[in-house]
Amino acid sequence: MLNGSCLCGDISFATEATPRGTSMCHCGQCRKQSGGIWSSAFVPEADLNISGPVSWFASSDVARRGFCARCGSYLFWKANDEDTISFALGAIDGPTGLTLEKHIFVADKGDYYALRDDVAQKE
Repeated sequence: MLNGSCLCGDISFATEATPRGTSMCHCGQCRKQSGGIWSSAFVPEADLNISGPVSWFASSDVARRGFCARCGSYLFWKANDEDTISFALGAIDGPTGLTLEKHIFVADKGDYYALRDDVAQKE
């Protein structure tokens, strides 16, 4: 079981499903919204229990982002045409037990850091 929450605690989430796709996203939207790299994993949307007032922002014509309007925590990413939902690994309470699988959108990464691990990179 993984449990997580926003900074102020108004929103919480939990899943018993095994998360997949653990990644660090370097795209411009994630950098702007998170202030850096956004780390996430996904589960089937039906397997993620969310409590609290999530605010959704349609960040493009293909996806939306869920956040807490009170504290600003960026918690979720949801593609419009998929039945999965990504959640912020940084919002998990305690250890995740997960291992990073890939860096994504590395062509858009900030110029102020370097990737120096052996994790797969996707343009």
